[in-house]
Amino acid sequence: MKSTVEHIGPTRVKLTVEVPFDELKPEFDRAYKRIAQQVNIPGFRKGKAPARILDARLGRGVVLDEVLNSAVPAKYSEAVAAAEDVKPIGQPNIEVTELADGDKVAFTAEVDVRPEITLPELDGITVTVDDVEVTDEQVTEQLDQLRARFGTLTGVERPAAEDDFVQIDLSATVDGEEVEEAQTTGFSYQVGQGGLIEGIDEAITGLSAGEEQTFTSKLVAGEYADKDAEVTVKVTAVKERQLPEADDEFAQLASEFDTLDELVADLKERLGRVRRMEQVTEARDKVLDEIVAAVEVPLPESIVEAEVESRHHDAVHAFDHSDEKFDEFLTTQGKTREEFDSETKAEAEKSVKTRLVLDALADAEEVQVGDQELTERIVYQAQQYGMAPEEFVQRIQQAGQLGAIFQDVRRSKALIVAVRAATVTDGAGEPVDLSDLIGDDAADEPEVVEAATEEIAGDTTADAAEQTPAETAAKS
Repeated sequence: MKSTVEHIGPTRVKLTVEVPFDELKPEFDRAYKRIAQQVNIPGFRKGKAPARILDARLGRGVVLDEVLNSAVPAKYSEAVAAAEDVKPIGQPNIEVTELADGDKVAFTAEVDVRPEITLPELDGITVTVDDVEVTDEQVTEQLDQLRARFGTLTGVERPAAEDDFVQIDLSATVDGEEVEEAQTTGFSYQVGQGGLIEGIDEAITGLSAGEEQTFTSKLVAGEYADKDAEVTVKVTAVKERQLPEADDEFAQLASEFDTLDELVADLKERLGRVRRMEQVTEARDKVLDEIVAAVEVPLPESIVEAEVESRHHDAVHAFDHSDEKFDEFLTTQGKTREEFDSETKAEAEKSVKTRLVLDALADAEEVQVGDQELTERIVYQAQQYGMAPEEFVQRIQQAGQLGAIFQDVRRSKALIVAVRAATVTDGAGEPVDLSDLIGDDAADEPEVVEAATEEIAGDTTADAAEQTPAETAAKS
């Protein structure tokens, strides 16, 4: 096989490949075997018809098509592997340019590739993060939240107020017609929590048990979605939550500690650790911004288009894929579709640039991803989707997204390398040591790195568009 590479742009190449027929003999053997299994030839058992009979009965073109469908992608992958500094990030546009039966087959393949990126010196990057501060009010808030978990609800004879728990009956009508899906009785609701029906908190506040209120609200789902409805809410009971006393007895009930002072000290330590993790996240984001801003990256057009399309799909998906409903929503937000499209393209370009920069960083630092790390990320994402890891693996394999998860882990590790190399300071200009959270070097793999580096490079659906079949298969 002979192949040449022509750079037709900073992010696109054209491969010209010529394959002699003698290299295709294994493909012809497999093609004849597959075809023989699919057809019935009188006088021959299924799968046993010889090649010359298949050629005569079906035509040589059928066999050649079968060979090309399997051989061309394979030879394309071979040409890419043999080419120096060609790293495809999209699906190739392949065109067979010559087919001389018995002699050779030639084809061209145009594909987007990773551009050359000159990275800044990592040890020259300096970022400032917020100071770690844990106030008494924050500790008290955490303690109150813990007390609320052990609180009891007690009925009261007074009007409902914010944070009270009420039992309510709901009904609604649209133009005099009852809305069945909006009918409910004995529903438990905490006043002020929101998320039920717009305007319900204002209607409930001030009502005592046995009283009701009617208000107008727009329904958001069902047959009458986006229509104004007359909603009636009746309060049948009002309860308030009584919190246990914050004392040593409560500390023993709610924790492994014997005294309230020990429990409070532990809450303060936990909050401090959360604040330090926030420093890691802030340092990560700012270091990434510094690197991305410092480099010029020509963007592959097809990858940007795929990212834009993915974002558009996600946006319209929430409106039953109705562009009309989505445009109406944008109008309520004071935005036109043209403005949305412009913002989406800018965000897509930034996302693609960020991924390319992180990939270049991972290459420069020779970042490797072990089986354990890939497994941990898969388990983590399965938990995010509420799925069993085995089911999640099966689905991402079917969707061809395992390579995208691999890339996500690799980019996460590359960015941690950059954070380690950069100088991180607090508000006073003093160095901030994050080594206990992100490790001192690449050999350190503390568990908190996973929490500190999730969702670095965007969703895996967009990433999957960057994977060639050969890349995905290799990583699988």
